[in-house]
Amino acid sequence: MPSHPSLDPALTINQIVLAHPPTIPVFNRFGIDVCCGGGVGLEDAAARDGVDAQALREALAEALASGVAA
Repeated sequence: MPSHPSLDPALTINQIVLAHPPTIPVFNRFGIDVCCGGGVGLEDAAARDGVDAQALREALAEALASGVAA
């Protein structure tokens, strides 16, 4: 199984977007608020917005692994 880069679970959505702007389409696809609601971590944002946190993490890892969000 290939190794996927992981995001620090302590990072907020805002911090992820600042470090990796191309992740914005992933968040948008999942309906995660990256603007006013970006001050929380991935798990909290997923719970707040009714998103499968595991699927979100996998989509972000794929984007990072592909170099799109590097």
